[in-house]
Amino acid sequence: MSMMLLADLNLSLPITHPGMKFLIILVIILLAPLLLTRLKIPPLLGLIVAGAIVGPKGFGLMERDSGIILSGTAGLLYIMFLAGLEIDFQDFKSHSKKSLVFGMLTFLIPMGLGTWVGLYLLDLSMISSVLLASMFASHTLIAYPIISKLGITKNRAVTVAVGGTLITDTLALLILAVIVGMSKGQVDSIFWIKLMVSLLIFSAIVLWVMPRFAKWFLKFNEDAILQYVFILGLVFAGALMAEMAGLEGIIGAFMVGLALNPLIPRTSPLMNRVEFVGNAIFIPFFLIGVGMLVDFRVFFQDEETIKVAVVMTVTATLAKYLAALGTQKIFNYSANERRIIFGLSNAQAAATLAAVLIGYNLIIGIDDAGNAIRLLPESVLNGTIVMILITCTLASIEAQRGAKGIVISESDLSDQNVADLPERFLVPVRNEETAEELINLAINLKSPDSKSGIYALSIINPEQQDSNAEVKAQKTLNKASERAAATDHNLYELLRYDTDVSKGISSVVYENKATDLILGLHVQQPFDESFLGNLTQGLLNKVNTTTYIYRPFSPFSSQRRILVVIPPKAEQELGFPFWLIKIWNLAKNSHARMIFYVSEPSREYIEEILANNPIRIEFREFAGWEEPENLHIQLRKDDFVILILSRKGNHSYHPKMEDLPDLVNRWLKEKSFLLVYPNQPFSGSFPAMDFLHSTLPGPLDQMELISQAVNKIFKKGKNQKGNIPKAN
Repeated sequence: MSMMLLADLNLSLPITHPGMKFLIILVIILLAPLLLTRLKIPPLLGLIVAGAIVGPKGFGLMERDSGIILSGTAGLLYIMFLAGLEIDFQDFKSHSKKSLVFGMLTFLIPMGLGTWVGLYLLDLSMISSVLLASMFASHTLIAYPIISKLGITKNRAVTVAVGGTLITDTLALLILAVIVGMSKGQVDSIFWIKLMVSLLIFSAIVLWVMPRFAKWFLKFNEDAILQYVFILGLVFAGALMAEMAGLEGIIGAFMVGLALNPLIPRTSPLMNRVEFVGNAIFIPFFLIGVGMLVDFRVFFQDEETIKVAVVMTVTATLAKYLAALGTQKIFNYSANERRIIFGLSNAQAAATLAAVLIGYNLIIGIDDAGNAIRLLPESVLNGTIVMILITCTLASIEAQRGAKGIVISESDLSDQNVADLPERFLVPVRNEETAEELINLAINLKSPDSKSGIYALSIINPEQQDSNAEVKAQKTLNKASERAAATDHNLYELLRYDTDVSKGISSVVYENKATDLILGLHVQQPFDESFLGNLTQGLLNKVNTTTYIYRPFSPFSSQRRILVVIPPKAEQELGFPFWLIKIWNLAKNSHARMIFYVSEPSREYIEEILANNPIRIEFREFAGWEEPENLHIQLRKDDFVILILSRKGNHSYHPKMEDLPDLVNRWLKEKSFLLVYPNQPFSGSFPAMDFLHSTLPGPLDQMELISQAVNKIFKKGKNQKGNIPKAN
């Protein structure tokens, strides 16, 4: 029987059994990173080498068939899509000029050097030399997964490199389109008109139509599988439209990532699924497919092939290094940032392969012997394969080296003996409808680097005659856990019996040293005096932690603008830095546009923080509490409003805050909003403030303590400009 089963498998080479092929690829994806990580070799390189070994030009275990090509194409598009999706628009905007400079350097230097090499070292024609140079000018972000894994995608060098990639790849692929047209005698005024019109139509559809359609679909379809398939469909649609416009699909995938960037928060389950599937399946398939193109035998063939391979590899590497070096010198970047830029831009794979195959397959004449004269000869095709292997290897090694160096340099070595600022969110949940959105808010308020510190609490009144109360409470806690697990966050479930909800919550706050308390308000529940009096006011009197009251009228991921109303003198309260860092986290995690309504002194103080810790903020004047009607800001349909309030007796407190229920019901009746009551260290212990007192020099007056607290909390972004000044 076993012999019959083996016979049915057909184990002859190359392997054609789909299950066996898929198993071999999965084993490679599993073992290559494990083995090479121990040798301190980038795992991406291991996948390329493994592909060369098992491919048709290695041991011939499997062919690079349509299945490998399809999965690999998806992986390449995934890399470009993720690059666009993870770009911080504030950083992208602030570094746009630098991206332009790098993009032109990494395009013009390879074009000039490559054209000269093609003409004088490889004896190619002018048109073939220009096409060869365009291959050197383009590059693939094959090392981007390394950067993403090490968590430095927000670094300025990464932003500049990714922005420059868009510029140089677009120009290189436009040159490819023009050269193909010239070789066919099609470059005339009609050609240019068609090209420009198609590019304008493509850009309008991807950057204007697609985000609006995606926003509508994601808002009204919450099924996880449908959302993921929809996003994947948009990526391929964008790639296809780019090809129809005369570009390569990788440009379309990148543009789709930019277009959908505001709609997919980095802490959302959808983002987690996109990254997981891409990094687990599609991107490894692409790298293995690239490895299958490598033919080690070219080193043992004729001298012309070896010469072309060496010349091409040296030229491509030198040109990209000079571009990275020039960018470093112009903008005074560090050596590690230069390595990042070089590592991201040196790999030649996708666009290079497309260009060489087009050039090789394009026959421009017949010689005297009857042989086809190709735009790019076979020696260039073989040399390209070798160049892909070597440049991908160098790119992976340099990117990993630079990324690790940046991670080390950005760590605050002087604070190695100081524990991280405690961050524990307590989220009381009452029903499944609001539990998911409350946990979602906690995740977005948390530090992007933290995956723990969320506590979900369900309180049962033992005096209620409900035999299913515990089952319902546990079901709600399970729903909260599922939401946290969807983004790889750890959540602690707490079930408590207490006849007084306010007392039960306050006890858990102190028992678990919670730093932040999130209370939910159901959409159908009116915001009135009874709510403030019966629950919130009681908790505000019993706990000194930062307290949030959240009413999720629409999904948080659908919010395009976040309006933060900050009362005058808020910066003079001890709780100021603790809620402000949460707003900073919200901006980084959501990609939403932040609008701060502040008084002039508060604005000046926050701008000092903004200089060292940039996020996308627009400042507008705070109208004042004297006339609550003045706070009726022009709101849009999907705006999310955050009101910073205050407890009685604090600097920013105003009596008009007592009219909040009426103001909310008139102004925010059909809007999502968040009310924030800053912590006020009175009696008892507050973990975050205890941390600061243990690490800051003393004794300090309150204003100096706030200044030092701001610097401590925002220390990761602090630069040579010095400390944040004292509040007025």
